[in-house]
Amino acid sequence: MLQNIFTLIIETIASVLGGVLLLRFWIQAVRVRPPQQLAQFIFTLSDWAVRPMRRLLPGVGGYDWASLIGAVVVAVICILLELGVRSALSASLIFSLSALLFFQWVFYGLIALLIIEAIFSWVNPNAPLAPFVRALNEPLLRPLRRIIPLIGNIDLSPLAALILLRVVHQLVIYLIMSVA
Repeated sequence: MLQNIFTLIIETIASVLGGVLLLRFWIQAVRVRPPQQLAQFIFTLSDWAVRPMRRLLPGVGGYDWASLIGAVVVAVICILLELGVRSALSASLIFSLSALLFFQWVFYGLIALLIIEAIFSWVNPNAPLAPFVRALNEPLLRPLRRIIPLIGNIDLSPLAALILLRVVHQLVIYLIMSVA
């Protein structure tokens, strides 16, 4: 029981920190300026990890590699702690589970952004965070909007993106588990 409680605490902390690091990377990759309060939260929560790594991994090509690698490191540490408690350390298991956890954060983060945008479009398209979320989703939805036309003024590209993300997620899980 104590192992389960420890795992819950570690996974929660790692998921929040990993999600913030991935959001920080994505914000800078799509060149979107977040609202001030959200930016302050993101940078305050992640600066302690990102700033030292920037000395080793400077931003190249306009991407914040320190944030992305930081999320990978958080996933590895999370898996190391969980497996260490269970005394099940092995290099292939650590690599496989860390990769799986990292990609789950990526896919679930993108899915959450799509769902949030859909809710904004139904409830309050003029909400203060709506343009920010829309800008974060634009790189994912733009190619789909070229292919999928509006049907009765309804944009089905977010639904298609959700389905594609789930398919790719399943493929990534299969690939990672087959390597392990």
